[in-house]
Amino acid sequence: MVDPLTLGGSLGLGGFGVYLLNRYWQQRQAQLRAQALLEKYSTQSRIGLHQGRMRLLVSMPQVGELPLAEQEAWRERDERRNQHFLDLGLLQADDEPPEEGIPSDEERLEALESRQQWMDVHEPPLSEHAAVVAEEHVGSGVVVATEADEEPEVDMDERLEREGGASGEVQISLAWDDYNDLDLHLFCPSGERIYFNNKKSECGGHLDVDMNVRPVSNTPVENVVWHDDAPLGTYKVGVHFYKHHRKRRTKRTCKYRLRVITHGRSREYLGTIKYGQAMQMVTSFSLTDAAHKG
Repeated sequence: MVDPLTLGGSLGLGGFGVYLLNRYWQQRQAQLRAQALLEKYSTQSRIGLHQGRMRLLVSMPQVGELPLAEQEAWRERDERRNQHFLDLGLLQADDEPPEEGIPSDEERLEALESRQQWMDVHEPPLSEHAAVVAEEHVGSGVVVATEADEEPEVDMDERLEREGGASGEVQISLAWDDYNDLDLHLFCPSGERIYFNNKKSECGGHLDVDMNVRPVSNTPVENVVWHDDAPLGTYKVGVHFYKHHRKRRTKRTCKYRLRVITHGRSREYLGTIKYGQAMQMVTSFSLTDAAHKG
């Protein structure tokens, strides 16, 4: 006779196994569906390199380029990400308005120490949230900037030169026009994430400009660059509204401009992010060996 406890345990384990199998099947179906969408709506272009080799640039779609049903599915995922962000306790309280004038070196160090103290507690949940964001393949709805969208005060190169930002084979730059602290999060082909707490990746990427930990500029810029030998694979660009600084009419909604340069080919995007919103997967692209694509 089988012991009832043993039988119950076996049935329980069996039920859990069925649950895991079903969950895996659902995730696999979602991955296949996402891959089919990307293959249908992504764009491809060949890039010539100075060594004479060819690379294929595959740009992933924005949510507005998808059918309405897929747009609705994306919005549902985005709502879950927003709730996930709040559930993890990642929303910070506003600081007291800082004193006017240029911050001293001591004040800058205090701001960096304060951020590090926050990271000592919140790095695990922030990494958990970033991992959820990295699962997204569809861009958050930024629009490609045109000449008509040019604003004289948004000179990306001028800001990068001012802050000592470098250029390279792959370069992603973020600019905005207030004292808030936005952050670039670059999900690398290696699986690493480049951001303010991990500025250099083993695959050669480097965050060399990180601004407004303390609200020092209303023309800030951030920059991630691969000087050379940028790896093949998928790059995902995340934007996070890290902190709202209460200074000179700085608001909780922030417009930004993002520029992506791949082997000399440049594309700029315009987007908006709100304080308290989940990290946004703004755009993603893949570099592959064109010779292997026929």
